[in-house]
Amino acid sequence: MAIRVLIVDDHSIVREGLRMFLQRDPDLDVVGEAANGEEAVELSRQLHPDVVLMDLLMPVMDGIEATVAIRSAQPGTEIIALTCVLESATVVSALKAGASGYLLKDTQAPELRRTIKAAAAGQVQLSPQASAYLVREIQAVTPPELLTERETEVLRLLAQGQSNKDIARHLQIVEDTVKVHVKHILAKLGVQSRTQAALYAIRLGLVSHEQGKKLDLHH
Repeated sequence: MAIRVLIVDDHSIVREGLRMFLQRDPDLDVVGEAANGEEAVELSRQLHPDVVLMDLLMPVMDGIEATVAIRSAQPGTEIIALTCVLESATVVSALKAGASGYLLKDTQAPELRRTIKAAAAGQVQLSPQASAYLVREIQAVTPPELLTERETEVLRLLAQGQSNKDIARHLQIVEDTVKVHVKHILAKLGVQSRTQAALYAIRLGLVSHEQGKKLDLHH
């Protein structure tokens, strides 16, 4: 089944370009386009996309507000911030709002498609620079004892960059159970996305330095 993608950007030429790039891949299905955050929230509610490509600077409602609203209403929808700005405050705001990734608009099409597929599969994908901004903001005050032994193991595998399917295979459980564990982990850690949970895992020492480097979550 193709990954359902919603494109959100206030410039029609950007939306057209993204649609053209993405439609070349049979694994991706662009189900809609929105010109601002308000439209994005409404279309997400109607279309239930797997992944939203979210511009951040838009009229009516910006991408940060829209990300918060979509993640709150549809936790299963992954959001990738796609912008021309790589500033510490913007990166942190987007990721704290619940974006699972952060890409610049000059990202090459193959990389964009790969990131969408990884997000849909539940893999944490974040550039070293973006993760460096966020990791400085996270205070790992939540003791790992709050997580069950199984939740801790799921978090460790998540932070190693494994997909939901890989985690399920490793733990010999069904994929839906992995998703439930992840939901509980996010709630217990008080974070909005798998990316933030993965950064917590590194700060808590659940993932080794080398594993973190492989995932690009260490900087």
